[in-house]
Amino acid sequence: MKSLRIAIDGPAASGKSTIARRVAEKLGFTYVDTGAMYRALALKAFREGVDIADTDSLRESIVEKTDFAIIDGELAMDCRPISNEIRSEKVSVLSSRIARIPDVRSFMIEEQRKLAKDGRVVMEGRDIGTVVLPDAEIKIFLTASASERARRRTLQLRSMGQCADEAEVLRDIRQRDLNDSSRSLAPLRSADDAITIDTTNMTLDEIIEIVVEKVQEN
Repeated sequence: MKSLRIAIDGPAASGKSTIARRVAEKLGFTYVDTGAMYRALALKAFREGVDIADTDSLRESIVEKTDFAIIDGELAMDCRPISNEIRSEKVSVLSSRIARIPDVRSFMIEEQRKLAKDGRVVMEGRDIGTVVLPDAEIKIFLTASASERARRRTLQLRSMGQCADEAEVLRDIRQRDLNDSSRSLAPLRSADDAITIDTTNMTLDEIIEIVVEKVQEN
Protein backbone atom coordinates (compact mmCIF):
# COMPACT_ATOMS: atom_id res chain seq x y z
CA MET A 1 0.00 0.00 0.00
CA LYS A 2 1.43 3.34 -1.04
CA SER A 3 2.05 5.69 1.87
CA LEU A 4 0.20 8.98 1.54
CA ARG A 5 0.24 11.57 4.30
CA ILE A 6 -2.08 14.57 4.32
CA ALA A 7 -1.06 17.34 6.72
CA ILE A 8 -3.78 19.80 7.71
CA ASP A 9 -2.76 22.80 9.81
CA GLY A 10 -4.44 25.98 10.99
CA PRO A 11 -5.34 28.10 14.02
CA ALA A 12 -7.84 27.20 16.73
CA ALA A 13 -11.41 26.50 15.54
CA SER A 14 -10.55 26.83 11.85
CA GLY A 15 -12.37 23.58 11.14
CA LYS A 16 -9.34 21.31 11.09
CA SER A 17 -10.75 18.47 13.17
CA THR A 18 -14.10 18.17 11.41
CA ILE A 19 -12.63 18.53 7.94
CA ALA A 20 -9.72 16.16 8.57
CA ARG A 21 -12.02 13.51 10.00
CA ARG A 22 -14.49 13.79 7.11
CA VAL A 23 -11.70 13.70 4.51
CA ALA A 24 -10.22 10.61 6.19
CA GLU A 25 -13.62 8.90 6.20
CA LYS A 26 -14.20 9.74 2.54
CA LEU A 27 -10.80 8.40 1.50
CA GLY A 28 -10.64 5.47 3.90
CA PHE A 29 -7.56 6.90 5.65
CA THR A 30 -6.61 6.96 9.33
CA TYR A 31 -7.43 10.24 11.08
CA VAL A 32 -5.00 11.65 13.66
CA ASP A 33 -5.98 14.71 15.71
CA THR A 34 -2.70 15.94 17.20
CA GLY A 35 -4.45 18.76 19.04
CA ALA A 36 -6.38 16.09 20.93
CA MET A 37 -3.07 14.55 21.95
CA TYR A 38 -1.91 17.79 23.59
CA ARG A 39 -5.32 18.33 25.17
CA ALA A 40 -5.41 14.79 26.54
CA LEU A 41 -1.94 15.17 28.00
CA ALA A 42 -2.90 18.49 29.58
CA LEU A 43 -6.06 16.96 31.06
CA LYS A 44 -4.04 14.05 32.45
CA ALA A 45 -1.60 16.44 34.12
CA PHE A 46 -4.48 18.45 35.56
CA ARG A 47 -6.25 15.38 36.94
CA GLU A 48 -3.06 14.08 38.52
CA GLY A 49 -2.28 17.44 40.09
CA VAL A 50 0.96 18.00 38.20
CA ASP A 51 1.96 21.64 37.79
CA ILE A 52 2.86 22.05 34.11
CA ALA A 53 5.29 24.80 35.09
CA ASP A 54 7.32 22.09 36.87
CA THR A 55 8.84 20.60 33.73
CA ASP A 56 10.83 17.90 35.54
CA SER A 57 7.74 16.60 37.32
CA LEU A 58 5.71 16.86 34.12
CA ARG A 59 8.28 14.83 32.20
CA GLU A 60 8.74 12.15 34.87
CA SER A 61 5.13 11.81 36.02
CA ILE A 62 3.24 12.36 32.77
CA VAL A 63 5.26 12.40 29.54
CA GLU A 64 7.40 9.33 30.25
CA LYS A 65 4.33 7.36 31.35
CA THR A 66 2.07 8.16 28.39
CA ASP A 67 1.51 6.22 25.20
CA PHE A 68 -0.57 7.09 22.14
CA ALA A 69 -1.93 4.62 19.61
CA ILE A 70 -4.64 4.11 17.02
CA ILE A 71 -7.09 1.48 18.34
CA ASP A 72 -9.97 0.37 16.12
CA GLY A 73 -9.36 3.43 13.94
CA GLU A 74 -9.54 5.90 16.84
CA LEU A 75 -6.84 7.83 18.69
CA ALA A 76 -6.24 6.50 22.20
CA MET A 77 -4.02 7.49 25.12
CA ASP A 78 -2.81 4.81 27.52
CA CYS A 79 -5.06 2.31 25.70
CA ARG A 80 -8.19 4.36 26.40
CA PRO A 81 -10.30 6.43 23.96
CA ILE A 82 -9.88 10.19 24.36
CA SER A 83 -13.12 11.71 25.70
CA ASN A 84 -14.93 14.96 24.92
CA GLU A 85 -13.71 16.36 28.24
CA ILE A 86 -10.62 17.58 26.41
CA ARG A 87 -12.79 20.13 24.53
CA SER A 88 -13.40 22.44 27.50
CA GLU A 89 -11.89 25.93 27.34
CA LYS A 90 -9.87 25.28 30.50
CA VAL A 91 -8.17 22.33 28.83
CA SER A 92 -7.68 24.42 25.66
CA VAL A 93 -5.72 27.02 27.60
CA LEU A 94 -3.67 24.36 29.42
CA SER A 95 -2.88 22.56 26.16
CA SER A 96 -1.64 25.81 24.59
CA ARG A 97 0.73 26.24 27.54
CA ILE A 98 1.90 22.65 27.58
CA ALA A 99 2.58 22.74 23.84
CA ARG A 100 5.32 25.33 24.43
CA ILE A 101 7.38 22.98 26.61
CA PRO A 102 10.33 21.52 24.63
CA ASP A 103 10.23 18.08 26.31
CA VAL A 104 6.53 17.75 25.57
CA ARG A 105 6.87 18.78 21.94
CA SER A 106 9.81 16.44 21.33
CA PHE A 107 7.80 13.56 22.78
CA MET A 108 4.70 14.45 20.76
CA ILE A 109 6.56 14.81 17.48
CA GLU A 110 8.01 11.32 17.83
CA GLU A 111 4.62 9.87 18.77
CA GLN A 112 2.94 11.59 15.82
CA ARG A 113 5.56 10.40 13.36
CA LYS A 114 5.09 6.84 14.60
CA LEU A 115 1.35 7.10 14.02
CA ALA A 116 1.93 8.33 10.46
CA LYS A 117 4.71 5.91 9.54
CA ASP A 118 4.10 3.83 6.43
CA GLY A 119 0.42 4.65 6.34
CA ARG A 120 -2.33 6.56 4.66
CA VAL A 121 -3.19 9.21 7.21
CA VAL A 122 -4.84 12.58 7.55
CA MET A 123 -3.03 14.32 10.39
CA GLU A 124 -4.10 17.72 11.65
CA GLY A 125 -2.64 20.23 14.08
CA ARG A 126 -0.58 23.41 14.07
CA ASP A 127 2.85 22.28 12.93
CA ILE A 128 2.25 19.12 10.93
CA GLY A 129 3.35 20.42 7.54
CA THR A 130 6.23 22.48 8.95
CA VAL A 131 7.69 20.25 11.69
CA VAL A 132 6.04 16.86 12.23
CA LEU A 133 5.68 15.75 8.60
CA PRO A 134 7.62 18.30 6.52
CA ASP A 135 7.78 15.76 3.68
CA ALA A 136 4.04 15.04 3.66
CA GLU A 137 2.74 14.52 0.15
CA ILE A 138 -0.15 16.98 0.61
CA LYS A 139 -0.24 20.00 2.91
CA ILE A 140 -3.32 22.09 3.64
CA PHE A 141 -3.49 25.25 5.78
CA LEU A 142 -7.01 26.17 6.90
CA THR A 143 -7.87 29.60 8.25
CA ALA A 144 -10.92 31.75 9.03
CA SER A 145 -11.65 35.05 10.73
CA ALA A 146 -11.35 35.08 14.52
CA SER A 147 -15.03 36.01 14.91
CA GLU A 148 -16.17 33.12 12.72
CA ARG A 149 -13.94 30.70 14.59
CA ALA A 150 -15.35 31.93 17.90
CA ARG A 151 -18.89 31.41 16.61
CA ARG A 152 -18.07 27.85 15.56
CA ARG A 153 -16.32 26.96 18.82
CA THR A 154 -19.21 28.39 20.87
CA LEU A 155 -21.71 26.26 18.96
CA GLN A 156 -19.48 23.22 19.40
CA LEU A 157 -19.20 23.71 23.16
CA ARG A 158 -22.94 24.30 23.56
CA SER A 159 -23.71 21.18 21.51
CA MET A 160 -21.72 19.23 24.12
CA GLY A 161 -23.82 20.72 26.91
CA GLN A 162 -21.22 23.23 28.05
CA CYS A 163 -22.03 26.83 28.94
CA ALA A 164 -20.10 29.06 26.54
CA ASP A 165 -20.04 32.83 26.12
CA GLU A 166 -19.05 33.81 22.56
CA ALA A 167 -17.23 36.98 23.63
CA GLU A 168 -15.15 35.00 26.11
CA VAL A 169 -14.45 32.30 23.53
CA LEU A 170 -13.30 35.00 21.09
CA ARG A 171 -10.86 36.38 23.68
CA ASP A 172 -9.51 32.89 24.30
CA ILE A 173 -9.08 32.25 20.57
CA ARG A 174 -7.20 35.50 20.05
CA GLN A 175 -4.94 34.65 22.99
CA ARG A 176 -4.30 31.18 21.58
CA ASP A 177 -3.52 32.67 18.18
CA LEU A 178 -0.97 34.93 19.83
CA ASN A 179 0.52 32.09 21.87
CA ASP A 180 0.68 29.70 18.93
CA SER A 181 2.13 32.14 16.40
CA SER A 182 4.66 33.81 18.71
CA ARG A 183 6.16 30.83 20.49
CA SER A 184 9.83 30.23 19.72
CA LEU A 185 9.35 26.49 19.33
CA ALA A 186 7.48 25.43 16.16
CA PRO A 187 5.27 28.52 15.82
CA LEU A 188 2.01 28.28 13.92
CA ARG A 189 2.57 29.13 10.26
CA SER A 190 1.72 27.83 6.83
CA ALA A 191 4.33 25.62 5.16
CA ASP A 192 5.81 27.20 2.05
CA ASP A 193 4.30 24.47 -0.14
CA ALA A 194 0.91 24.30 1.61
CA ILE A 195 -2.42 25.07 -0.03
CA THR A 196 -4.13 27.81 2.00
CA ILE A 197 -7.94 27.74 2.26
CA ASP A 198 -9.89 30.53 3.96
CA THR A 199 -12.99 28.76 5.28
CA THR A 200 -14.80 31.84 6.65
CA ASN A 201 -17.52 31.86 3.99
CA MET A 202 -17.33 28.25 2.84
CA THR A 203 -19.53 25.29 3.64
CA LEU A 204 -18.06 22.12 5.09
CA ASP A 205 -18.83 20.18 1.92
CA GLU A 206 -17.08 22.77 -0.25
CA ILE A 207 -13.89 22.56 1.81
CA ILE A 208 -13.90 18.76 1.87
CA GLU A 209 -14.37 18.66 -1.90
CA ILE A 210 -11.33 20.89 -2.45
CA VAL A 211 -9.12 18.77 -0.19
CA VAL A 212 -10.25 15.47 -1.74
CA GLU A 213 -9.64 16.85 -5.23
CA LYS A 214 -6.08 17.76 -4.24
CA VAL A 215 -5.51 14.22 -2.97
CA GLN A 216 -6.88 12.68 -6.14
CA GLU A 217 -4.58 14.89 -8.21
CA ASN A 218 -1.54 13.60 -6.34
